[in-house]
Order: sequence, then C-alpha cells, then structure tokens
Amino acid sequence: MINVNKYSGCFLGLALGDALGAPFEGGILERSVWRLISKTKDGLNRYTDDTQTAIDLSHSFLIKQGIDQDHLAKTFAENYRWSRGYGPAATWLLKKIKNGADWRDVNKAKYENGSFGNGAAMRAPIIALCSPKDRETLNLNVIRCSEITHAHPLAIEGARLIANTTCDALNSMQMVTIIEYLLASCQTEIYQKKLKLCSEYVASDKTPDHKQIKKNLGNGIAAIDSCVTSIYFALKYMNKPFEEMRSIICELGGDVDTISAMAGGIWGAFNGLEALDGNQINQLESNKEILRLSQDLYDVVYRVK
Repeated sequence: MINVNKYSGCFLGLALGDALGAPFEGGILERSVWRLISKTKDGLNRYTDDTQTAIDLSHSFLIKQGIDQDHLAKTFAENYRWSRGYGPAATWLLKKIKNGADWRDVNKAKYENGSFGNGAAMRAPIIALCSPKDRETLNLNVIRCSEITHAHPLAIEGARLIANTTCDALNSMQMVTIIEYLLASCQTEIYQKKLKLCSEYVASDKTPDHKQIKKNLGNGIAAIDSCVTSIYFALKYMNKPFEEMRSIICELGGDVDTISAMAGGIWGAFNGLEALDGNQINQLESNKEILRLSQDLYDVVYRVK
C-alpha cells in the first residue's frame, strides 16, 4: 500500500512548485504584476490557479466520494479569483458557470474542440491521488475532470500522461518502466515524439540545454508544450533535491508555475513529504489545509477511518 507521506509529498510538491515558480512566470509585465500580489497578508507565498483547482478537485472528491462533474464545475467556478492568474478562456468559462450556465454548453464555446491548454494537466496529479489503484478508473477520471474546462483531446491526453506518471511515482516504479508505459499507452503522434525525446534526455549523461528543451519539448501554456517537459524534469531530477529541479525550471522560463507544479507533484509522489524543505512548506499559503487534504484523500481511498 502507498504511504500517506507520498500523498502529502505529491500535493505539497505541486503547491510549492506552483507558488515558488510563479514569480518567474512569463515576461516582464507578468512578473511585475505577480510581485505585487505574490504574498498573502501574513507574508506567505501565494499559489496560483494551479493549486487552487487542485484544492477544488480535492474538496469536491471528498464531498461526493468520487468525481461528480456538475459539483466539480460549480466548485471551480465558486472559487475563481482573478488574482490567482487564470487564463482568459478559463476566466470567461468559470464566470459563465458561476452565473448559471451548464459547463457542457460552454466548454467548447470559445474553441470548437475545446481548450488545449495545460489547465487540466496542472491538477492531474491530484486525480492520481484519487484513483491510484486502477488505471481504467484513473483514465476515466482524467476525462471527467478535464473536459469541464479543457475538452480538447490534446489537453486531455496531456492530463492523462501527468496523472499516470504521478501514479507510477506513487508506486515507486523505475524511470525506464514509467516511460515505457507512457509510450505504450500514448494515443497521439506529437506526444509520442516528445516522449521518445524525453526518454533519450532522461537516459543520457548529458543534460540538454534550455534551447533544446524549449525547441523539442516546449515551455508554453499549451498541454503539448508543457506536459512532457514536466515529466522530463520530474524524472531527470527524481533522485536530486526538489530545489535543484525547481531552480532549473525557473531558469527555463515560459509557463514556469504550471511546469513546476506538475513536475513538483510527480517528484513529491516519488520522494514523499520528508524530502521537501520544511521551511518552504511553512512559508506556503494554506500549507496546513493542503497537508490535511492530502491525508483526507489518502484516508478515503484506503479507507483508513
């Protein structure tokens, strides 16, 4: 049975990656704005929509004892705050839902096939915490959680890759085995291509430079430009300090908070709570709530209580 510390490591790894990566997000304008709102009133590091939607997913799952799409959509909408850094399309959609729209009527209103951003993937590590025992259930829950806001097949596929990698990390699978499974189960050519490069980068003694990663794996907000990148960092730095991984992601630039959050969730699932820096956790907004949620998810999934 998976240890509860892996659950806590996963959730807090995601939140730390998010909050500590956010100040390095985007260009000069984005960084300037975040500097103004990066701290809570009591001086803690604020997290973005990455962690907020992960918290929302956890609350909804615990209340409904499963993935209830209507409840989850309302939870996302009710907890939307502009200051969390939601993208324009997600902002529009969540406001519509909050005003009474059915998510099924608006999740493809902006884009014909739905959003292909990484908004579904950024909360995917939590789906692994909700469904760690059965791949079929895990992949079904990925679809259920993703299509509310990100219905595009490439967005869902990216979330599936992140969720499955997290699940493998929870189960302490070897890096080679993890990538082999991802390649065998991958359904799209573009992800196949990037996963093969990821496999080569992870296996090599040489670390690719930032230009190579940006060109071949990506560092943008689209799922295809960030999900495999996050998997690469999580696996390449799996046996190295969390801070070393995070600092390299910050140097890469682009969608730093989300790439760092996804990589952090996977890294934390593999290494557990004790491998994270306690001081960084104490300086994280809502750290006690996040720790409690991770433990509650564990208790429900493994029926501890």
